[in-house]
Amino acid sequence: MAEAETPVVPEKPAPVRVYRHRLPARIWHWLNAVTLLLLLMSGLMIFNAHPRLYWGQYGANADYAWLAVGSTPKTGFVRIGETRIETTGVLGRWTDAEGAQQTWAFPGWATIPTSYSLADGRRWHLLFAWVLAISLTLYILWSLIGGHLKKDLHVRRAEWAPRHIWQDVKNHARLRFPRGEAAASYHILQKLSYIGVIFVLLPLMIATGLTMSPGMNASAPWLLDLFGGRQSARSVHFLAAWALVAFFLVHLVMVLLAGPVNEIRSMVTGWFRLPPEKDQEA
Repeated sequence: MAEAETPVVPEKPAPVRVYRHRLPARIWHWLNAVTLLLLLMSGLMIFNAHPRLYWGQYGANADYAWLAVGSTPKTGFVRIGETRIETTGVLGRWTDAEGAQQTWAFPGWATIPTSYSLADGRRWHLLFAWVLAISLTLYILWSLIGGHLKKDLHVRRAEWAPRHIWQDVKNHARLRFPRGEAAASYHILQKLSYIGVIFVLLPLMIATGLTMSPGMNASAPWLLDLFGGRQSARSVHFLAAWALVAFFLVHLVMVLLAGPVNEIRSMVTGWFRLPPEKDQEA
């Protein structure tokens, strides 16, 4: 009687690794993450000193603010235009760790320092504003000279097609991430978001920050004309900051969904493991 043949189980292909992130990109990524967090928290402390935003040249308590975070004797609220939202316990009126009622716009756990100090908030903010400006300048120069912009962020003609962009939107909505060699390259939504952050939002933050400085108003008054006044620059600065927060949150969600171990490891070591194609998974 012939012996039954042992079925041959195909071996899984060895994982393929590619060098995805060069050292300057990795250094700037982590430095930027820490810098922006400290800028946000110190910026919220500065905002607490006058939690209102205006358009134009001037802004004071008697002027109409398009955004205000405030409190009544019993509640906290955020007002955007004519729309008022109750935010008791979160913004405007909240309870600190010792059980005391506070009426700052943003709570102490979200600010640097945690206790109210406009002077210290400004010191922290100015220090890390310099870190942001210098590191961004060096990173942009490296991206241009080192080929990062041309190799990784340049949007090809075919990628501008509405059909291509819409397909990428649908893939993200359905959580269909690139696999195989396609996973090693940035897709159109990644390129547009990274270009928007590096070349629009971060320079905008720096420019509007300079516009709010009285010293710069004397040496570069054209900044006031560009943004329509110091208060308009302050409003744009605030909106750009929260646009960066939104980018960070979406970025974090995408990392978690795409595989956090592989994604974080690649941003630490530079090496990225390509997700196998569907027909290679067993």
